[in-house]
Amino acid sequence: MLTLLTSMYLMVQAVSSQAKPIRVVVTGAAGQIAYSLLYSIAKGDVFGKDQPIILVLLDIPPMLPVLDGVVMELQDCALPLLMEVIPTDKVEVGFKDIDAAILVGSMPRKEGMERKDLLKANVAIFKTQGAALDKFANKTVKVVVVGNPANTNCLIASKSAPSIPKENFSCLTRLDHNRASSQVAMRCGVSADKVKNVIIWGNHSSTQYPDVHHAKVHVNGAEKAAYDAVKDEAWLGGAFISTVQLRGAAVIKARKLSSAMSAAKAICDHVRDIWFGTKEGEFISMGVYAAGNSYGIPEDLIYSFPIEIKNKTWKMVDGLSINDFSRGKMDATAAELVEERDTALDFLSQ
Repeated sequence: MLTLLTSMYLMVQAVSSQAKPIRVVVTGAAGQIAYSLLYSIAKGDVFGKDQPIILVLLDIPPMLPVLDGVVMELQDCALPLLMEVIPTDKVEVGFKDIDAAILVGSMPRKEGMERKDLLKANVAIFKTQGAALDKFANKTVKVVVVGNPANTNCLIASKSAPSIPKENFSCLTRLDHNRASSQVAMRCGVSADKVKNVIIWGNHSSTQYPDVHHAKVHVNGAEKAAYDAVKDEAWLGGAFISTVQLRGAAVIKARKLSSAMSAAKAICDHVRDIWFGTKEGEFISMGVYAAGNSYGIPEDLIYSFPIEIKNKTWKMVDGLSINDFSRGKMDATAAELVEERDTALDFLSQ
């Protein structure tokens, strides 16, 4: 009798200890970035190895047949954490009771398209998605915008979701951050995890400023400032910056497709850090709402800053010294974002 009661107690404990599933939506879910991303989310690389997931896949109607194939593949992976996969083209289904939203889908720039036309198309998309988040998602939802122009798309989504805190919105500059870390690591002959605290300032565009003035490299058993480890100031002030700024275009030129594997990895890094926090003494780069920043950046922007995260709450790293070289680069990318914002807000008000 005692053994039976013990067994029943253990069964109840096992059931009660299983975490409640979280609902995660990925937009542009039939695209190539999502194809590299969904498996990592579903197998526990992002939200934890004991966190069940309901995965909602949102895309436009013409992509639904492709989405059916993605659903079949996810089912065929036989992943124990994946409770359900819901494909849809309806925002009211896609954003219902969502805990995390990864907005990958956007209008890509087509040949001959003016930048303002690209902004106009994406304002319409992210206004709709922001309004749907506002109406249907949990108010604690964490929203990560990946689709370009990511910073301004993120700002439009946030402005269209006034009941969700602005702090819950961020855009992806982690791919640029990872690119910068990797370039420094290769230059120093160490693995990428030996480099920390690089910074991407500003826009996820070719005006972004990859900054290693505060970065550290663990080399030969000691931690050194990046400039001391690299020992090539001309490279760090020149080719390093342009390589990171133009890396996306270089991948497209070589591959005839945009970055997908590395973008998916960066999304996983970004969301995992939101969920579990950054390491003590380390910061990462995220595009966040600029209000209250200490670096003289206009406030009504989504701008990439050095960020620390704890208890799912981010804060900017304040008090870093900024030299004249950095100041010029930071202001230039801010100016581009102001221009983008003003154009986008004109379209938003129409």
